[in-house]
Amino acid sequence: MSKPHVTVDGRVPRGIAIAKGALKAAAEYFAARSSARVGVPFREVAVILQDNAFSAEVHLAVNGAEGPTDAITQRYDPMPGEPDGVYGEVYVNCDRALEAAPRRAGWSAAKELLLYVAHGMDHLSGADDLTPPEYDRMRRRELGWLRDLERIETKGKE
Repeated sequence: MSKPHVTVDGRVPRGIAIAKGALKAAAEYFAARSSARVGVPFREVAVILQDNAFSAEVHLAVNGAEGPTDAITQRYDPMPGEPDGVYGEVYVNCDRALEAAPRRAGWSAAKELLLYVAHGMDHLSGADDLTPPEYDRMRRRELGWLRDLERIETKGKE
């Protein structure tokens, strides 16, 4: 399967210790894992970094729900002439990552943000979390992707 084209738009806040290039590489990894899971190529995905105010606007516009959230996805059909596959956007809330990370032992805001990106890629592949079993399946998968990514990064530093 071809490598997904991922862009990262927006600014990573100072309190989240991750370089934009590392965030992009992680997003590409999660897109590839999600793509392999469903057997559909991810073609173009934009990861958009947002704050609580922007998240609330997007959440209302896309899902009709009030208030900010961690990740919002929007999937698009290919334009005429484009190959089949996944095209979409993943909106991730940097403010929410900064707020949530201190409540998890041994968890950084960067790792929380990466979890949101993994969650968004999982949603783009069609995964849903509307019921407790669906939520549990998604969370296990996404945490596994994070662990695998950490192992790859650790191996690369040896």
